[in-house]
Amino acid sequence: MRILFMGTPDFALFSLRALVESGEDVIGVVTQPDKPKGRGYALTPPPVKVYAEEKGLPVYQPATLRGDEFAATLAALDPDLIVVVAFGKILPQNVLDYPKFGCINVHGSLLPEYRGAAPMQRAIIDGKKETGITTMGMDVGLDTGDMLLKRKICIETNDNFETVHDKLGICGAETLLDTLKELRAGTLIRQKQDDALATYAAKIEKADCLIDFDRPASAVHDQIRGLSPIPLSFTHTPDGKMLKIIASELVSVDHQASAGTALSLDGGKILVACRDGAVALLTVLPEGKNRMSSSDFINGRKIQVGDLLK
Repeated sequence: MRILFMGTPDFALFSLRALVESGEDVIGVVTQPDKPKGRGYALTPPPVKVYAEEKGLPVYQPATLRGDEFAATLAALDPDLIVVVAFGKILPQNVLDYPKFGCINVHGSLLPEYRGAAPMQRAIIDGKKETGITTMGMDVGLDTGDMLLKRKICIETNDNFETVHDKLGICGAETLLDTLKELRAGTLIRQKQDDALATYAAKIEKADCLIDFDRPASAVHDQIRGLSPIPLSFTHTPDGKMLKIIASELVSVDHQASAGTALSLDGGKILVACRDGAVALLTVLPEGKNRMSSSDFINGRKIQVGDLLK
């Protein structure tokens, strides 16, 4: 099959690499335009583009998939199948309808749960013990197409967004190859999604990152790890400075303190009271500083027992 790949970030790279290394006929890669990053706002190519150019694959970065220009590109490429992984834009009907074998998406959740932009983060934040990959035949809806194959992974207590992202990236690549194998064999079964069971994983906003310690410690820990290493959850020290939290651990402790109170600094950990139990902050990113261990933050006398984080 002549496969056109559409994807942009690191998550998409797992699947593109698997297609190339398994010998699939990848005829081109469509990805988002380069974007300015860093303090110098230097134009930076997406990870998928960097890899594709290394492998000598044609790269296309259209501003839009709508209109005659991309339609002409699509006709010239003439793919039998389009594989879409975290591309970042909705595919219009004419693109969905073009390939003989349709468009297959690799989605980072067990659909119909967590449709939308942030399925991995939301699953961790919600305290899920497992998530997975669904390959899906795409339609015009947002992650509403027929399900093809599903594979599960476990979310461990101290997994964060980065570790779950990489687990799902590997799982997604393997599930994609299995999907193509079954497609060729004619054994692929399409299953309709039950919309009544659907949940939506909205894009992570700043409001999602502010820590409310007046919740169970497990919920606070889940929020911290679900947003680490990016964009990071945060609180504020008594002087009003933002303190981003990179890593934490759960601590079972009885206390009568107000939620957000620094209970202890023993062992180089900042133990913070929650509604029940506590979390120990292990690694932090103070406002205007580089990331550091909580021990270094404590040694800099930036926090004391009894301080209220909020």
